[in-house]
Amino acid sequence: MESEQKYRIAQPGFTVEQWKTFNEDGIIFIEDAISEEDIRVYKDAIDHVASKNPKFKPGSYLGMENIVERDSVFTDLIDHERHVGYAYDLFGELLKLHQSQFFLRPPGGKQYNIWHPDGARALPYGVFSPKLPLQIKIGYWLTDLPHEKMGNLVVLPGSHRQQYMNGYDTHNNVPGEMVVCPRKGTMTVMHSSIWHRVEPNESDVVRYNIFVAYCPSWVTPADRFHSSPEWLKTLNREQRIIMRSYKHAYHNAKPPASEFPLFLERDTGAHTDDDLYMDHVQLHRRKRQTMHERLSHM
Repeated sequence: MESEQKYRIAQPGFTVEQWKTFNEDGIIFIEDAISEEDIRVYKDAIDHVASKNPKFKPGSYLGMENIVERDSVFTDLIDHERHVGYAYDLFGELLKLHQSQFFLRPPGGKQYNIWHPDGARALPYGVFSPKLPLQIKIGYWLTDLPHEKMGNLVVLPGSHRQQYMNGYDTHNNVPGEMVVCPRKGTMTVMHSSIWHRVEPNESDVVRYNIFVAYCPSWVTPADRFHSSPEWLKTLNREQRIIMRSYKHAYHNAKPPASEFPLFLERDTGAHTDDDLYMDHVQLHRRKRQTMHERLSHM
C-alpha cells in the first residue's frame, strides 16, 4: 500500500536466546552496544545538562529525570534503533516512554540505593502481570566498572518472579546477588520487577549512566504529567507517539487512529496481523500480537 511507505519497520529486539535469559534472570547484558564516540557524546550531554542545574555542585551526586526534554542528544533516545525494538517487542503498538534519567555517581561512598523493585510498591506490577513486565528499563553504561564498590548496580537474578524479599529496604548483601561490573559501552535490558540496589562508590571514578524505561501507554508515566507542546512539535512521528502526551486521558488506552501503526512488523513489513479480522475493522481497533505472543504460538 502506498500509504504504508511513511511508516518505519520495527527495529531489532530480543533474540530467542536473549528472551530466554531475560525470562530466567530478569536482566540481559549486551556488550559493545554503544560506540566510543557515542559514549563521549552522551557524557558531554550529561555534563552540559548538569552544569545548568542550579542545585548541582561539581563532584557531587546528581540524578535528573525527563532528560529527553532537556537536550536533543537525549531526545534521540526515545526511539533509538539501538534499543527501541526491545521495548516494542513487549509493548507493541501501545509503547510509551515511562521514564528517562541520568545519574552522576561520584566518589565518596555516600550515594547508594536500598533493595527495591521498580514501579508500584503497595500493589506491584506482578500482581497483574506475573510473567511479563509492565515496565522495562534500558541501561546505558558509560563508565568502566571493573570491580565492586564503584557505584555498581546489584541485582538478584530471577527475583522478578517474587514480590517479597527479606532484604527489602536494606542495603544488606543477600544470597545469590550479582554485583554488575560492566565495561563502558554495555547496554542492559532489565525487568521492572527484579530486585536491585546500588553500591556506594568508593573508587576514584565518576559513574556515568543513562536509563530509559518503557511501559504500555495505559501505565502512568514516572517523570512527567505532560510534555511541552512546543517541544513535541520538534519530534518525529514515532517519538511524539511514544511520549503519549495526550489532551484526553482515555487516549492512553485508546490512542487516536492517526497513531497506528506505530511501526511495521519487522519481518514482513505488514501493518496488521494477517487473517484475524474482517476487512471493515479499522486498523486502530485491531489487536496486534507482541513478540511474546508470536513465540508462544510457534
